[in-house]
Amino acid sequence: VDRNGQLVFVNTLFGCLASISETHSFKPLWRPSFISKLAAEDRCHLNGLAMKDGLPAYVTAVGEADVADGWRDHRAGGGIVIDVQTNNIVCRGLSMPHSPRWHNGKLWVLNSGTGDFGHVDLDTGKFIPLCFCPGYMRGLSFQGDFALVGLSKPRHNKTFSGLDLDEKLKSRNAEPRCGVMVIDLRTGDVVHWL
Repeated sequence: VDRNGQLVFVNTLFGCLASISETHSFKPLWRPSFISKLAAEDRCHLNGLAMKDGLPAYVTAVGEADVADGWRDHRAGGGIVIDVQTNNIVCRGLSMPHSPRWHNGKLWVLNSGTGDFGHVDLDTGKFIPLCFCPGYMRGLSFQGDFALVGLSKPRHNKTFSGLDLDEKLKSRNAEPRCGVMVIDLRTGDVVHWL
């Protein structure tokens, strides 16, 4: 909910930020500059929104594509973070980024295709990993100096196969987990899990 009380959500299928409408399925509010038109084609797989000071601030997308289902060709390293206010891409090279959040002056992101939780250095455009999470990350929240990261087991299909997450799990002799990890933002340690 933005500072004016309007519900803002990511409409992944149409690749835009939207709000509710009394006459239509949704009311479009914003779309990335590389998306040429609103179409029910899941072109870039826009999937996450970070609010800052009560306004939409940053979104994540799996690929900078403008064709139907084009994001699938960019799963391993085509993920981006976009500044909604300027329409500039502030970070590139991510794998299946998810759940951007603004917390304590930093933009936190789940780099789900690699299993890395971290933040974006907005001065350099680099993703700075804080820790590895053994599962496909979906969902992020904060409580003080702690992050709560949701994990799911990757589905065994084309979308989730061939990602760096598979190799990282194998190199650590770990199986993917489903649950919630509690991470200390000061140290990067996983201090609890469910």
